[in-house]
Amino acid sequence: MVTKEEIMNALRSVIDWEIGVDIVSLGLIYDVQVKDDNNVKVVMTLTTPGCPLQASLMEQVRAAVRSLGVKNVEVELTFDPPWSPERMDPEVRKMFGL
Repeated sequence: MVTKEEIMNALRSVIDWEIGVDIVSLGLIYDVQVKDDNNVKVVMTLTTPGCPLQASLMEQVRAAVRSLGVKNVEVELTFDPPWSPERMDPEVRKMFGL
């Protein structure tokens, strides 16, 4: 059965090309639920509600999880709580001088 850790590692391949950093390090992934080998739910956010990359990033998330053999990937987009730079990996915050 696929693990949450394997999914998070796969999601590191999804890059927010406007920022140039993967979505896990940016803190955009709020939750991963492995229901069974064929069903996974990813709860994520974006840096801003009007992000023009929304559809693209969500499809890249689905593709990354499917690459692990998962058939059904539900991606839920939420803005509660809103994203803030504090969610970033500490090394990424340093990279941006935060």
